Amino acid sequence: MSDEKTVSENRPNAKYNLSYPDTASEGLTFHYNRERRLANAPESVQDIYKEEKKSRFGLFGVLVADRPRRMLFFMIVLLCFLILILSRLEFFDTSHILEGNRIEITGTFYEDSTIVLVKKTVKNQNSYTGAVDIAVSVNTEADQIPVYYHRIFFTLENEEIYRFAVPYNSEELLMILQTEKNTLKLSFKPQ
Repeated sequence: MSDEKTVSENRPNAKYNLSYPDTASEGLTFHYNRERRLANAPESVQDIYKEEKKSRFGLFGVLVADRPRRMLFFMIVLLCFLILILSRLEFFDTSHILEGNRIEITGTFYEDSTIVLVKKTVKNQNSYTGAVDIAVSVNTEADQIPVYYHRIFFTLENEEIYRFAVPYNSEELLMILQTEKNTLKLSFKPQ
């Protein structure tokens, strides 16, 4: 027993009472009273607790919930509107007009040649009908490049598609379309 007393006296905090006696907590209340806390709160906090928010799921509310989301949403709407207007004004259009016919030209590589696709759409009733001579060549500065010739015939069909193969396997091709009165020069990149 004397060993226990000497051990407890040798501790550095032996003289300090580390626990509170039960009599010290008699005047304190340890329970939470929400009404009393809200009675002492500012009016803005009291208003928040008075209103009951009904949480409904709404996509638009989520998209414009805070300022960064609102700015991003309106920028996306603005860009979509701008793209729509520019496409209506035909800024993204790759077609060409030849005597009242809208012509779109694409190409596809196949082995050592290129398959050229010419799509013709009639714009109005006064569109050209008849023979169209086509000359296709490679887009380089060399003098001795052979030119491939082809002839197609436009009719008053609303939409016509012409396909033919040219013996070139190049990144960019030059094409000349010639009618009786007009000539259209263009270059295109096969895919």
